[in-house]
Amino acid sequence: MGTEMIRYRRISLVLALTLLLAGCGRSSDSSKTLRVGFVPAEDAQQVIQNAQPIVDILRKRLGMEVQPFVATDYTGVVEALRVNKLDIAFLTPASYVLAKNEANVRVVLKSERKGNPYYYAAIITRADSGIKKLEDLRGKTFAFGDPLSTSANVFPRKMFHDRGIDPVRDFKQILYSGGHDATVLAVLNGKVDAGATYANSPDSEDTAWMRYLKNPEDVRKIRAIAFSEPIPADNLVINGNLDASTARRVEEIFLEMSRDPAGKQMLRDLYQIDGFVPASDKDYDSVRQAFAVAGIKLKDALQKKRP
Repeated sequence: MGTEMIRYRRISLVLALTLLLAGCGRSSDSSKTLRVGFVPAEDAQQVIQNAQPIVDILRKRLGMEVQPFVATDYTGVVEALRVNKLDIAFLTPASYVLAKNEANVRVVLKSERKGNPYYYAAIITRADSGIKKLEDLRGKTFAFGDPLSTSANVFPRKMFHDRGIDPVRDFKQILYSGGHDATVLAVLNGKVDAGATYANSPDSEDTAWMRYLKNPEDVRKIRAIAFSEPIPADNLVINGNLDASTARRVEEIFLEMSRDPAGKQMLRDLYQIDGFVPASDKDYDSVRQAFAVAGIKLKDALQKKRP
């Protein structure tokens, strides 16, 4: 997962966002199209495939065209919200904090996993690496995920800060894999000594490596050495310019899906979530604090993506 892959992802983002900005402008039929953004927690093509059943439900229940958009990194969705090219979007906690700072959005729902509206960052390594604790990472190679990933960058950096570890100074090499699946594979295949990803529980029973590694033998080759504090869950946001009746109906549809077994499975396939519950902006204050502790400035996160 080297510089060529990172360059590819960046180029793909520019192309995808350019197409979105060029082709998704409001027209005389704007009220008949709902534009939905998805963050690429894994490969963008896989996300769009997993999202299709949900897109179909929205199209049927709302009686309007639904246009999905998956950027190749998290800030692409935030940028699309900022320039008013999306009506609703699925965001990570960190992406939401940035979007709230940059765009006219409001959070309406947050996800649940096994009844809990939170999840965790996990620092993983190979089981045979000899790495037992965070301090053992000094002098090692490490993979963060997307720079705006809550569990694969923001909270891990807070974890390191709390233990007196400076990744830039203390790690041999740092790379950004771009997604949880890529980080898990980088660790498994020995491309890096360790990496940051997510876990839905702090006991290694429901994790990113269990999702992306289909072979049980490979799963056993991965070991978590640390988990973060609980992180408020990913969410659904609505553009403030979307008409109120459509916004209410969208919220109702996702709450109804959360109570329906088939709907819960669609959400599980998409982002490993079981459903949604109401959310408020205050729920994400701990994420704002993590940004501050990690030394990541909100105003810089999106500015780097603009031409």
